[in-house]
Amino acid sequence: MVLVFAEHQNGQFKKAAFEAVTYGYKTAQLMGTDCAAIVLGEAEEAGILGAYGASKVYHVADQSLNKLDSQVYTTVLAEAISQLGATVCIMTHTSTGKSILGRLSARLSAGSAAGVKELPTVSDGFKVKKDVFSGKAIATVSITSDIKLVSLMGNSLQPEKVGDAVETASLEVAIPESKVKVLSVDRVEGTTPLPEAELVVSGGRGMKGPENWGVLEDLADALGATTACSRPVADTGWRPHHEHVGQTGIAIRPNLYIAMGISGAIQHLAGVNNSKTIVVINKDPEAPFFKAADYGVVADLFEVVPKLTEAVKKFKAE
Repeated sequence: MVLVFAEHQNGQFKKAAFEAVTYGYKTAQLMGTDCAAIVLGEAEEAGILGAYGASKVYHVADQSLNKLDSQVYTTVLAEAISQLGATVCIMTHTSTGKSILGRLSARLSAGSAAGVKELPTVSDGFKVKKDVFSGKAIATVSITSDIKLVSLMGNSLQPEKVGDAVETASLEVAIPESKVKVLSVDRVEGTTPLPEAELVVSGGRGMKGPENWGVLEDLADALGATTACSRPVADTGWRPHHEHVGQTGIAIRPNLYIAMGISGAIQHLAGVNNSKTIVVINKDPEAPFFKAADYGVVADLFEVVPKLTEAVKKFKAE
């Protein structure tokens, strides 16, 4: 069996969960087995995962699991994998998935691959592909253990509905007492999270200061995009750290990434070079980012971006 750990937030599933279930369903087809999903914490609509390929949805609906504790989640998932006899477990390559994958691998003595971006090949062993060396190369990883663990990069494939919602089944597992006390949880509301965003507009030090960010935000609003920034911008406090994309920030794979006033250092490129289309706006024609761009505009962003915003608004109005 292929088991997918489907994340949710306050009972609501996001695109990443549906991507993971679709990936699990297609992996199960390749292996000639079934795909099931497991949900931790209270989530009334867990059965919707069946529409994306989960033949069964198991639910551990204990209130203590409503807040993430990677140690507790690891224990619960390890027991679930054992009970269900799953040979492959798939999760999302989010902060949650990253905090659990290594622990679960050690707990189960299972081989793992983090941040895969394609379906596995199973004709000659279980093999997956992932980026290495900051995206400069692709590694093919063969997992030979009895239990195999995989985390899926966001936007690696589109969720596909293949059926209808299914009834959920309660799964009885022992839930250990948490050693962590959560004092508060602060979440960004009203915008698509960067790992899930298909359109991203990002700014760097070329924005000259936080007071100029309205230029970027206007374009993002017109496109329906999520805003992001480079590390120096976050480090200086111009923008919050949850917007930082790059090697030391969030790695993203949007359909469109617009970078304005960002030189394109290798650390930044490592987090965005899997974007399907990259547009760079910079007045420095020697900016390294132009080498990675699909489209480049050598101009003052404060002159170009407002015109681009108006063109987008006009296009949408028509």
